[in-house]
Amino acid sequence: MTSLIVSLSGLSERNLPACVEFATELDSRLVPASWLLPPRPRDGRHLPDAPVIGWLRGRIGAGDALVLHGFDHSVTPGGRALLGRRAEFAALPSHEATLRLIAATRTMDDLGLHSDVFAPPRWLASAGTIVALRRRGFRVCADGSGVRLLDRHAPRDRMLRGRVLSTGGALTASGVLGSGVLGSGVLGGGGRGGMLGSGVLGTGGALETGGSRGTGGVLGTGGGRGSGTALGSAGVPPEATEAWRHRSLVASAARLARRGGLVRIAADAAELSRPAARQALLDAVDAALAAGARPATYRSPVPRPAPLSA
Repeated sequence: MTSLIVSLSGLSERNLPACVEFATELDSRLVPASWLLPPRPRDGRHLPDAPVIGWLRGRIGAGDALVLHGFDHSVTPGGRALLGRRAEFAALPSHEATLRLIAATRTMDDLGLHSDVFAPPRWLASAGTIVALRRRGFRVCADGSGVRLLDRHAPRDRMLRGRVLSTGGALTASGVLGSGVLGSGVLGGGGRGGMLGSGVLGTGGALETGGSRGTGGVLGTGGGRGSGTALGSAGVPPEATEAWRHRSLVASAARLARRGGLVRIAADAAELSRPAARQALLDAVDAALAAGARPATYRSPVPRPAPLSA
């Protein structure tokens, strides 16, 4: 059975109106949302009586899922930035991860929120973090490889595999956007007047054209293999690149749903104010549903079978 999970991160007072509108769109499709909330966001801290926290409590009560999204996004363990962004739990040993999880759950308790579902920043969790999550009683960990159903009493966890899809591309297990750059031969300098070629995202996150996978994730200048030309140097307008990514998101969601895989669509609340990105996310949801996906959340990643009609 194909599951569709839609998650949103970056919820704040500033973008709350856009989140409310997007949640209403999901409600009309009977699709619950999974809200990724860090106890300590980059721009400060949450207050128990803040409107955004009150609204989130209502959403959770109505069927949405709350996902603990790391602990403190304002600092990086060891003072280092990983993969260009802060990946708080990417390299932590179990004892350090345990301390952060204890602090995170206490902070969430102070907000009147509780969750036994975890998604690390950048979708990157170390082996020590997985150990700590089991010990702290977490049931689910959603990372770049898929959704891990944790069981401290079982010899191994159950893994529901599926990459994260977004308007920026498909996130691989290493936390790198696979489709953030174009594969080989997609935009050939000597072909089709510089128009984007047709294709869908390949399993490696690069665009497939004519049945061949993009090599190296760079832009081809002669209609063949990538020659290392950067995207900007080909004179491609940013709007064209963004439109291609949006089409790729929709195509990927439909393809995964048809294949019976786990469809994970992730949105950042900040992009909901951009009409094109917002519509692409909703189109991807519609495409997955039309292909047979059943709505789910990270709290319950396997949807319950529909009741038999009388």
